[in-house]
Parts: sequence; C-alpha cells; structure tokens
Amino acid sequence: MRIDPRFRFPDPRLAAHHGLVAIGGDFRAERLIAAYARGIFPWPSPELPYAWFSPDPRFVLRPTDLHISRSLRRVLRQGGFAVRYDTAFEQVVRHCAEQERPGEVGTWITQELIEGFGELHRLGVAHSIETWRDDQLVGGLYGVSLGSMFCGESMFYLQPNASKVALVALMRRLEAWRFLLLDCQVYSEHLAQLGAQLWPRDRFLDSVASSLERPTRHGPWPRACAQEIEP
Repeated sequence: MRIDPRFRFPDPRLAAHHGLVAIGGDFRAERLIAAYARGIFPWPSPELPYAWFSPDPRFVLRPTDLHISRSLRRVLRQGGFAVRYDTAFEQVVRHCAEQERPGEVGTWITQELIEGFGELHRLGVAHSIETWRDDQLVGGLYGVSLGSMFCGESMFYLQPNASKVALVALMRRLEAWRFLLLDCQVYSEHLAQLGAQLWPRDRFLDSVASSLERPTRHGPWPRACAQEIEP
C-alpha cells in the first residue's frame, strides 16, 4: 500500500499511554490512510476536532482467537439474518454515529469524518459489513482494510445480536484471507467476550508493519458465503 509522503505523523511509540499522537490536519482520505498505516486512528472531540491517537495498550482481536458463546451460536443456528458487504456503506456509518452508547454523549463520527470514510470506501479500502433481516438493515460495522489488517471503527445494532453476527462473518472472512488482526482500538467488555485482548502498543505496531507487507484487497468485497454465518 503506497502511503503519500506528504502526510506524516509523529512516531506513535513516543506518545503517552493515553495515546494522543497529534492534533490538527483534516480527514481527507490520504491523511486517514497515512494514519492507519502508522497504527494511528482519528478520535475527534468538541475540544480537539482533529485529534489522532495510538493508545498503549491496544485492543486487538486475532481471527484465530474469536470466541463464539453458546447463546450466539444459537442465534447463528436460528438464522434469519443475512450478511452483505459494501452495499450500504454510508448508511452503516450514519447508524454508527447515531448509536446510543452507555456513558457517552454525542458522537466522535463527525460529518467531515463521514465524508473522509466515504472517500476511502470509493477508493476500495473502507468497507461495511452489514446485517440484514427481511431486507432491512438492522446492524453492522465498518472499518479500513490495509494489507492483512482490518481497522475496525464502529458498530451498531437495531436488533439484538445483529452487530455480533456481522462481526462473526467478518472474522471468519479475515481468517480465510489470512489476515493477522482486527484492530479494536480501545477496550470494551463486549469485544473482550468475543476474544479480543489488550496488547502492548509496541507489539501492535510491529504487527501493523508486518500486515502492510502484504497486498491490500482493493475494491468492493464479494458477497458473504454461508460458512461465514454458520454456528
């Protein structure tokens, strides 16, 4: 993956544990790609509208570590959900921006960030994984794929377990494609139950570098196969 040399970031290994690496710039596609390729992600707030982070430790889910609980296996066996890729990218991003989250007020997914991710999607490196029921979008997630790394950004659900079904499908696809990791950014109990672990930042950044040695899969991802949502 070619990184535009005009968009440089400080070394994230030198950042404090909270992970603030830089402030400023914009959310154009080239800058976002340069950030993710360095293990950095945008996390704007009203006080810092252009903030870039690489926290230590980092929350990571390897495809081979995915844990599917008994209750989730029952949901997968019952069926009723269909998974699609890249058919409703902007809808997924906007649903994620509107998702209510415990302990949080507002959203970090600003209009400018939505536009930046939209451009990444048109370039074929940002993807949506969507859960549908009765032809209605009911859950999903989106993120950026570089080399053999998927940088997860946000999830949403309108029906119970809809986002979990999307994540299971994604992880099975990443395992089939021999991806090294899904970057979950910061700890959440929900993802910990699915097998995500806290890694020291140095370990994570070394894995980012290894991931980028492999080619990036550009363009829309192919439709889901049955095995991705089987129990």
